[in-house]
Amino acid sequence: MTRLLLEPVKVGALIFVAAILQVTIFSSVDILGGTPDVVLLTLMAIALLRGSIFGAAAGFAAGLLVDTANLETLGVTSLLLTIAGYWIGRYGETTGRDRGHAPFVSVAVATILVQFGALFLHYMLGDPVSARVALLDALFPKVALNLLLTLPVYALVRRVLAWATEPEGATEVQLLG
Repeated sequence: MTRLLLEPVKVGALIFVAAILQVTIFSSVDILGGTPDVVLLTLMAIALLRGSIFGAAAGFAAGLLVDTANLETLGVTSLLLTIAGYWIGRYGETTGRDRGHAPFVSVAVATILVQFGALFLHYMLGDPVSARVALLDALFPKVALNLLLTLPVYALVRRVLAWATEPEGATEVQLLG
């Protein structure tokens, strides 16, 4: 019972710390035109370790924190991170969490899709965005930086949460056919 109550507190603390670090430190880091996304990396680790529902809830909370801290349009980042957390969690549930490449594939795909999604949502909202800057200048450095930080962030989150590869009550989905 205690473990059941402690898990959301640990995840909430991880998401809060990642959001604060992203907004204060990592958003100003510019390496070759890209910035690392520590919130997405933390969300990836949580979703892979805990599943799709936990990933979606953590993604929503992380997006809400980032949008509020940046004073941006409320809900844009929440929507993107909720979808990313859910699908990363589904990927972890259906392919097995014990695969060594799962965090790297998740981060690469999620970074690209979140970048495209952000561009699309900002365009639909009428915000001034440059597709060249978002997709050509910043995308590849951002993917590279996120891939470099994947292993340390995943290991840290896994250690903090102290969850085994298979959380209590979770089973791997077996696909038929």
